[in-house]
Amino acid sequence: MLTVKLNQDTGLKVHLRPTNSDCSMVKFASEVSDFSAKKGELFFWPKENSESVLLAGLGELSELKLDDLRTLAFKIVKELVSHKVKEASVKLPELELDAEQALAAFFEGLIHSDYKFNKGTKDKKEQEITINVETEVADAEKVLEEVQNVMEGVFLARDLTNLTSNEMHPADLANCAKEKLEPLGVKVTILNEEEMLEKGMEAAYSVGKGSSFRPQFVVLEYNGDDSTKERTALVGKAICYDSGGYSLKPTSGMITMQADMGGAASVIGAFLALAKNKVKANVIGTFAPVENLVSGTSYRVGDIIGSMSGQTIEVENTDAEGRVTLADAIYYATSQDNVTRVIDIATLTGACVSALGTEFTGAITNNQEFYDEFIEAADLAGEKVWQLPISDDFKKANKSKVADFTNSAGFGGGTITAGLFVGEFLADKDLPWIHLDVAGTAYLGKPCGYLPERATGVHVKAFYNLLAK
Repeated sequence: MLTVKLNQDTGLKVHLRPTNSDCSMVKFASEVSDFSAKKGELFFWPKENSESVLLAGLGELSELKLDDLRTLAFKIVKELVSHKVKEASVKLPELELDAEQALAAFFEGLIHSDYKFNKGTKDKKEQEITINVETEVADAEKVLEEVQNVMEGVFLARDLTNLTSNEMHPADLANCAKEKLEPLGVKVTILNEEEMLEKGMEAAYSVGKGSSFRPQFVVLEYNGDDSTKERTALVGKAICYDSGGYSLKPTSGMITMQADMGGAASVIGAFLALAKNKVKANVIGTFAPVENLVSGTSYRVGDIIGSMSGQTIEVENTDAEGRVTLADAIYYATSQDNVTRVIDIATLTGACVSALGTEFTGAITNNQEFYDEFIEAADLAGEKVWQLPISDDFKKANKSKVADFTNSAGFGGGTITAGLFVGEFLADKDLPWIHLDVAGTAYLGKPCGYLPERATGVHVKAFYNLLAK
């Protein structure tokens, strides 16, 4: 008999073991004839003197996707909890999906149901529930452990993003990365503002210099495969609070701006997942934790500032700050030896939310082969990404008359021009590069399926899938 506990400090436990006849049963549509079995449909059938049964619909098996299993597993736990069930047994039926991937998706959905961010509220005792999963997958133990570690990375990214700005200043984010990752073998280097300026990081420093909580720069290094010199760079936007600076946001626009470091949080979460699962890959991560505030020392509209690349930036809008910090972060990452490809991830533009809502991440790339590899990893994770077009005219919009580039290209195609601005600071313009705008997908105003209200930890899973395959 095998027993594997999940998240021992929380209310949900997942076990791999033969079905226990003394607890509630979850039965799928293929096992029950008198049930409409629509995808995601649930029906709870209590019995007075014996086990209760929860019927779960799968719909047409030929149309069932891995993400449907995640959602269904999530709903199963919520339904059982609502009926105060303390223990239930489940066995996945034979599906037209890869058995190991299906089991992993089901485990993931169960784990998603266990996420809670209770900071700032009085702790409430949660109902404990045990799910016994019967499976014929030979490496089920390994599958569960891998999924648990990946979801720990997702949950870390969510927690970091959900913490309010009075609890997550630039140094806090940097130190948290160090505390969480160094015990796992990740090298974490933190640069203070003096060291940033010595390296020429005027762009990132300028955005953060108006705050009493001083700018930081963080470098993560995970070397899991000494048989290759290939190394992927992950670069995150890390604005711990964004008031808009002198281009001040309205109150409604500031209320969730502690989440403007969601890109960096996903980078940290991905490193945790990679390191805990000892993935054979080499990865460097960079981000510049800063706060964009108003003071006598803040950078101003009209300033012309330098960058680590030597290129200059005209500041036409201090609220277009994320791309300015990314200029130094992506240049640093891509100027390092053996970096062979790079992805940056940022809660960058409101234009992306206008175009794609909260369901799709916007993406641009200079290398279709690399993008196709990434989108395969994102699809496996159930994370939706939409590729946007690029053109020379979009690139020209970032040109300035008084500096190399302007940080505000004006109206029209704002997600694309912002991404292309970041691309101008690649140390090698031919390096395969993907830009991800997660302004709509990193933080939700209401729950969506198995994703919670507030932070989602988006693309931790996609990064992991890309690097672990």
